[in-house]
Amino acid sequence: MMDALIWIGATALIIVLPLWLPRWRLKLALARPLPAAILAVMERNIPVYSRMPAGLRAQLQRLVAQFLYQKKFVGCDGLEIDDEMRATIAGQACLLLLNRHSKVYPELSTILVYPGEFVVGRKQVGPGGVVSHSEDGLLGESWGDGRVILAWDHVQRGAADWSYGHNVVLHEFAHQLDSESGQPNGAPYLGDTASYHNWSAVLARDYAELRHDAIYRQHSVMDHYGASNPAEFFAVATETFFEKPHQMAERHAALYAEFQKYYRVDPREWLSPPAPREHAAHP
Repeated sequence: MMDALIWIGATALIIVLPLWLPRWRLKLALARPLPAAILAVMERNIPVYSRMPAGLRAQLQRLVAQFLYQKKFVGCDGLEIDDEMRATIAGQACLLLLNRHSKVYPELSTILVYPGEFVVGRKQVGPGGVVSHSEDGLLGESWGDGRVILAWDHVQRGAADWSYGHNVVLHEFAHQLDSESGQPNGAPYLGDTASYHNWSAVLARDYAELRHDAIYRQHSVMDHYGASNPAEFFAVATETFFEKPHQMAERHAALYAEFQKYYRVDPREWLSPPAPREHAAHP
């Protein structure tokens, strides 16, 4: 009888240990404060960080700690990954997770970082089954196999000018969130079915408006690349929400409200309104 109990206990331990050990290790990693060097990078390369309330900064630090613990960074084309790259990418990516009770990009395992633009081969099947091949130069890409690819020089550019409205990290990690609902289609997981009705109506209307602006080459607060398809619209609108919140809230009030509900922050609290002259130049 005693031998049977020992055997049952040992078997239970074998089953439970692989599940418990990773959580224990993560808990230990999160218990340690971020190194001063990582915090300095966040201060330097996330311009809104110093203007965020203390509670949000603490949240961001914890998210970054988990991101750095769980994700693997790989340098490509001879690029050597350092703490500057890791902290910059993790910090910007985790801005999208503030105030959300969700895991830290659970499907993501690896971030590939190139020095600059990288080339990706494409295969397309056309009419009649004709297969064509092409090569595209890209600055970033989010894949459904657990990888995000980024061009470091454009990550730096986004860090240097937060009012630019273009941020490759925010863009590609918005695609990661969009994919959590099953596929990137501009409708990320919203929590309940009722939320999708208003989300779909607002995004469809503003997406159509952006397509019109792109066709007729009219100015828009959002980059015309967002008119490519609904998934790109969501990613571009995310960049605009975090980097041009005042302009977006004025020109696309309903869209801004939807993004404010989804991201659960108001970036207008971290950024000063644009100067009157700039404001007038971007109606």
